[in-house]
Amino acid sequence: MSKNWYPVIDYSECTECGACIKKCSHGVYDKEKAPSPVVIYPEGCIDGCHGCGNLCPNGAIQYVGENTGWTLPNKKSGGDDNCCGCSCGGSC
Repeated sequence: MSKNWYPVIDYSECTECGACIKKCSHGVYDKEKAPSPVVIYPEGCIDGCHGCGNLCPNGAIQYVGENTGWTLPNKKSGGDDNCCGCSCGGSC
């Protein structure tokens, strides 16, 4: 868990699809506000995880602390939705 890594939502790009909220199992987002993504527990985000950002169809999610070279995807990528690139093996 990290205090220096967490998602930031660009609400001008967000379409409130809810993909980020469904993806995150660490309590980062307020599920009661779904489908609008509201970050309520940034400390719950896993350092280096791009799971919600990779699923965002509009690239509306960036990360505080990002220094990995990850770029915002323009649309939802195909492939394994359980793989977020955070080295968790799909468990997060």
